[in-house]
Amino acid sequence: MSVDEPLRARIEALLRAGSDIRRREELLRQTFRRYVSPRVADKILEDTELRNTLLAPSPPLEMRAHAVVLFADLRGFTSIAEQLDAQHIVPLLNEFFSLLTEITFKYDGTVFHMAGDCLMLGFGVPTEQPDSPQRAVSAAREMLARFAELSRSWRARHQIEAGLGIGINEGDVVAGNIGSSAYMNYTIIGDTVNIAARLCQRARAGEMLFSSTLKRSLDEHGLDIGATPLPPLQLRGRSHPIDIFCVPLGTRIQLAAEPAGA
Repeated sequence: MSVDEPLRARIEALLRAGSDIRRREELLRQTFRRYVSPRVADKILEDTELRNTLLAPSPPLEMRAHAVVLFADLRGFTSIAEQLDAQHIVPLLNEFFSLLTEITFKYDGTVFHMAGDCLMLGFGVPTEQPDSPQRAVSAAREMLARFAELSRSWRARHQIEAGLGIGINEGDVVAGNIGSSAYMNYTIIGDTVNIAARLCQRARAGEMLFSSTLKRSLDEHGLDIGATPLPPLQLRGRSHPIDIFCVPLGTRIQLAAEPAGA
């Protein structure tokens, strides 16, 4: 969720307004719903402390959370950009991001970053979600399946090939408004985020890769996702590789259609 300076100014002005409380609250709700699902937006608005923390220009250092981080990246974008004119590329990216955002909000995830052909999402932050691993994997699976349909549509319309790769990791993150006095983003940082990004880079089209940390959480909840172990991934700056798992497109996943509490 990116809360830049103009957006923060608009929200703070709404909070200061003394008239028409219902209209002010509805405008706030619409603003937050640009970044989170309606359910999460309502939770933020109901929690004064959380809302004020999100809007603070310098959040406390202890703004930490245990979260599941998901990166989704469009495969084949460089080739698409070479084949199509700019006027065709932007609508395709809008279709891509609209689809993934719709699925993210369905599972109450938060959009933290959207740039180029890549999306960064969080589950369990800024609001706690005990079933965030299930939500993330369910969202990833639906993204892979539905993007396969969109990709077939692109092939028929523009004779282009595209795929989707996803990386997921679970762990502690630091959430806060990061940037300068001229521009800030509300985002998440930390080793958990970096590993999720690396897993996404390695994922092939139609795959989700995830860490053993996430696998343990799913196992503890009795969720069988048909994961296949892959050779450990060696990350730069680490003395030991990390264990990773893969679920390719088409593998059966025994998860509820909707996450708990949806």
